[in-house]
Amino acid sequence: MIHALPSETDWTSSSYSQGNGGECVEWAPAHTSATGVVPVRDSKNPTGPTLMVTPTAFAGLVALARAADL
Repeated sequence: MIHALPSETDWTSSSYSQGNGGECVEWAPAHTSATGVVPVRDSKNPTGPTLMVTPTAFAGLVALARAADL
């Protein structure tokens, strides 16, 4: 199933984002609440591709990022 994102989608930055242009991802919690699908994108390329994952997969990505030696 394909989930199109409305152009007015509100994105939330990673808590690791510090506005310095570093590596960061964003997700759209309102879209997730409405559809059950988590859209994830690169904050440096907001018009680029969006990864659509399940909430369980997103939780796994977050756990992996938290466990990484950053």
